[in-house]
Amino acid sequence: MNLSPQLFTERLTIQRLKYEDAEEIFYGYASKDEATKFVTWPTHQSINDTKSFLQFADESWKNGTVFSFSVRLRNDSRLIGSFGVVNDHGKLQVGYIFSPVHWGRGYATEVCRYMAHLLSQQPEVYRIQSFVDIENIASAKVLLKSGFIEEAMLPKWCRFVNQKNEPRDCTHFRFPF
Repeated sequence: MNLSPQLFTERLTIQRLKYEDAEEIFYGYASKDEATKFVTWPTHQSINDTKSFLQFADESWKNGTVFSFSVRLRNDSRLIGSFGVVNDHGKLQVGYIFSPVHWGRGYATEVCRYMAHLLSQQPEVYRIQSFVDIENIASAKVLLKSGFIEEAMLPKWCRFVNQKNEPRDCTHFRFPF
């Protein structure tokens, strides 16, 4: 896929994650239990966890399998979250996480809507999808407001490491294009 390392919405700058983002990521959301409850990766216990993830993000971008972006406010460049795209030969899985202090302001919907439309224009992309724990109502609303449609309820679909690693029921969404 041919994705620009820097993109803009009305209020946000979306750019390729950099090693220099480590402290902002760690303290903004990666170490916060309330932010990481519904993600598939463990809550970061130290800045070294975040640095290891950023090394993975850089390698994955280079080989075209995962594209990880920071989400920053345009007016002051503050990092408020991130958006990720897993590329399985044109079948994409998207996800996002935001700092709890920035929840409820429409930022997740803004970036999700923008990225879904941008990704749907890539010639090799044939599917864009996401899933959420059925208890993650806020994230499901973000996907619906971003143009995704609910496709299925999947019993015991995913183990969320920050929820005792027990299989959880999930709702699956896809972006129609």
